[in-house]
Amino acid sequence: MPIESPICALQAQNTLHVPLSLTYLAYLLHSLSDLESNFIKQGRKLMAEDNKISPDSRLKSGKGTHQSRRYGMKRIIASMFALMALCTISFAGNSADSSTYGERAGAFSISPFVGWYNYDETQLLYTRPLFGFRLGYDFTSHWAAEVELNYASTEYPIANGSSEDVTAYSYRLDLLYNFMPCSMLDPYLAAGPGATSLYSIYPDAVPGKTNNDFSVDVGGGLKWFLSESFAVRGDVRHLFIFNNVNVDPNNHSILNNWQYTAGVDFLFGGKKCKKAPEAMATEAPAPMVAAAPEAPLEPIPAYEPTPEKTKYFVYLHNVEFDIGSANIRPQYRDELARVGDFMKKYPATNAVIEGYTDSVGTDEYNMQLSQQRADSVVKFLEVNFGIDSSRLSAKGYGKTMPVATNTTWAGRQANRHIKAIIDGALDVAGLTTPPDMLAMSLNIEFDPKSAEIQPAYYDKINQVGDFMKQYPTTSAIIEGHTDNAGTEEQLLALSQERAERVVDYLVNKYGIDRSRLTAKGYGDTRRIAYNTTPEGRQRNRRINAIIDFPLAK
Repeated sequence: MPIESPICALQAQNTLHVPLSLTYLAYLLHSLSDLESNFIKQGRKLMAEDNKISPDSRLKSGKGTHQSRRYGMKRIIASMFALMALCTISFAGNSADSSTYGERAGAFSISPFVGWYNYDETQLLYTRPLFGFRLGYDFTSHWAAEVELNYASTEYPIANGSSEDVTAYSYRLDLLYNFMPCSMLDPYLAAGPGATSLYSIYPDAVPGKTNNDFSVDVGGGLKWFLSESFAVRGDVRHLFIFNNVNVDPNNHSILNNWQYTAGVDFLFGGKKCKKAPEAMATEAPAPMVAAAPEAPLEPIPAYEPTPEKTKYFVYLHNVEFDIGSANIRPQYRDELARVGDFMKKYPATNAVIEGYTDSVGTDEYNMQLSQQRADSVVKFLEVNFGIDSSRLSAKGYGKTMPVATNTTWAGRQANRHIKAIIDGALDVAGLTTPPDMLAMSLNIEFDPKSAEIQPAYYDKINQVGDFMKQYPTTSAIIEGHTDNAGTEEQLLALSQERAERVVDYLVNKYGIDRSRLTAKGYGDTRRIAYNTTPEGRQRNRRINAIIDFPLAK
């Protein structure tokens, strides 16, 4: 019976995937009903011709059920899967960004389905439509489990062309392996144990038709994801039924049944199956082709931590300078001791002393004055704390980075300040005096296609978690950075996701309130090296933690 599908034509012009797929499922069910009607008519016609053959004789000859089964099975299977293929293909042109489509770890699923059930010839049961649903859980993106319950109403032929109603139930637990979980099209294999139950209205009249049998099924299927949480699917299962009571009670056999189904799949929860964009399939050296010269590096921000080191920030707001002066007053020795004593305790550290001014005067004048003030602090640390000059450097920024308004006396005084940025391989767990800010490079290397954090990099993140638990008033910005392998949009998305994974780790393991953590992806906008070498690209692919200490100020 040929099947024409107006639903498919409608879907090709529509983006309402879920409602139309449910319509498709209803259409498939209607088609199966038509096939069943024709099948019953043909089967009863054949049985009427052989109505003098007893069930025992029919078992030996295979006539009737076997012929009627062959009449419908090929057309049933072909119609069912052709209809599914036509309808799912029509969705392909309407799919939006499919980078997150597919199975995902931790997701639950509900899958109603319809199909056809083919019984072993020795059972003398008619092939009939099948209805059921599956409940699933994805342990990982590749491995999943499903519980299935299905129902079919069939008939058993008896004398004079009549038949007896038989109800069949199947219960199964399958283990699934997905070959392409992060893909719109996902083939999979399935296998597992179960049981089948056959219930006859007249159990005494037909031996063996009211019994429960153990079964094992193997098979597979195909899912076509139309959104992150919705797919259509087709399945085939070969069931081995360990029959306890056959037509001959002394004959314990293994029956071969087949099940063909089509349905829909709804996913709930779990982690998104995020694929790396195609352009970032490998964060690796590009082919040897002529490329445009890379732009010169911008100055590296002061708070950018050096790999394998930590930057310790001290804001010397209480060190005040007279207007137009770079002289340090003696009363500020205790304030500068925050830097001097720290550097004496950690002799492997180096420091940059930054000087700032208010807006009074020209740009050139303020730049020169800020440099003189920074030089004065360096000299003070050398003379009063014995810090070697090789460990100290001075940098004046003039009025370029105000921390307050320059329209008031108090604001201008706040802008005339000194900042010390101490860099070194510090054990943050041993810090007894908190700084104003702490910047750490977490040195996490990610696989090119993934934002997953490998266990080898947990220790560095644990330092951040331990430190933030020790100082519960702190807050942190987790920065994600990438190399330049991809478009600007792709790189920003990838760096943001990687930063969010670190935030999730700190929240889930340490119980740090999410309001204290901020994830920020910068893509490739803050390079610290050129991307022309593998080493440079690796340096640019980094995660930084910037921890702020409000009570230390």
